[in-house]
Amino acid sequence: MTNRVELSRREWLLGSSTLAAGLIGGMPALAKAPMLGTQAPYWYRFKLGEFEATVVSDGILPLGKPEDNFIGLSKEEMARQLTSNFLPMDNAVLEQNALILNTGNHLVLFDTGMGSLDIFGPTTGKLLANMKQAGIDPKDIDAVVMSHAHIDHLGGNVADNGAINFPNAQFYITQADHDFWTDYSKVPSDFKVFADTANKNLKPVRDRIHFIKDGREVLPGVHAMLAPGHTVGHTIFMIESAGKQLCYIGDLAHHPVLLLEKPLTEFKYDTDPKQSAQTRVKNLAMFAEKRIPILAYHFAWPGIGHVVKQGDGFRYLPAPMEMNLTRKTG
Repeated sequence: MTNRVELSRREWLLGSSTLAAGLIGGMPALAKAPMLGTQAPYWYRFKLGEFEATVVSDGILPLGKPEDNFIGLSKEEMARQLTSNFLPMDNAVLEQNALILNTGNHLVLFDTGMGSLDIFGPTTGKLLANMKQAGIDPKDIDAVVMSHAHIDHLGGNVADNGAINFPNAQFYITQADHDFWTDYSKVPSDFKVFADTANKNLKPVRDRIHFIKDGREVLPGVHAMLAPGHTVGHTIFMIESAGKQLCYIGDLAHHPVLLLEKPLTEFKYDTDPKQSAQTRVKNLAMFAEKRIPILAYHFAWPGIGHVVKQGDGFRYLPAPMEMNLTRKTG
């Protein structure tokens, strides 16, 4: 008869873990390394037909409390939408996804970010630095296309010293937005910083500005589609090459959940919130029906995906990032 003591599985596991901890604690770490504290480059490149596209970030834009910015949702409904999508309740954080399109004949930048303006904190104004990381020289940009004249879409046109950040570019915007946001008599007093920023970034390039016409081709392969409400001249752009399409939607929707699940929800910074909501529904329905991919300036990086119908609203489905440039997205 053996004197061996049978250990329970639990006792054996406890003993083994104690022994392992003792061994590890008594040995020097062989692969110890400092934490780097840095992140990956903030740009993403892909093919769209024959075009090469690069999304370059101007940095995150934290709006603050969602209930202060998105209007028309009950507290309970907003909480349901945010928590069911694993999003925080205390801060609506937007991205700033600027598109740079190389058509082979033109290098086109869509929107220029916040520039040096820091009213949303220190995380904005990164466009020029991230362009450099992406291997794109601002001097090579020959067209700057602005979806509208808000501070986070034209703030990077001109430096604080008056120098034009894209010295060889022509600039494109609707006349409606240009005339509205540079006229202090039209801009509400609590939006004065928007008028200041528009004047700073549009007046120095006035002789290079071309006014966008709805439905017209702005540049080869880029068609303008007026989408008013967020501003009087807010415009989105349908891009097409070799049968592939992508719509750069600017600020048609700022949030992929709060302005899609209930798309008639209003947004604090809309010039005409009700018109903006109707414009949003009309265009999102078209994207869903025709399965047209979108690039949203403020959606989670890099802002590329599809919208599908969901109940009375829509759902945004982000596209997987394609790291093989021989494959043509769209």
